[in-house]
Amino acid sequence: MTTATATNKQRYDSVFTSALELQPQDLTENLLYNSVKSWDSVGHMSMIAALETEFDIMMDTEDIIDFSSYYKGFEILAKYGVQIDFA
Repeated sequence: MTTATATNKQRYDSVFTSALELQPQDLTENLLYNSVKSWDSVGHMSMIAALETEFDIMMDTEDIIDFSSYYKGFEILAKYGVQIDFA
């Protein structure tokens, strides 16, 4: 979904839904690592790789391990200059 008109949140959500085979309504505060079948260790690394590609970043190992929820990702990506706005 990389387009000039897509917001960072739309891009972030697109990676989550695609990499973890989820629906947009699944992207809530209840979405945690291992809370859905697809977000296991393999799904996690697939999602991380897709986020790194989408936002042209390289996350530190510590951040990959700490990426434990949908919302925690906003905080982690901000460390790499990727701001996720809810507007």
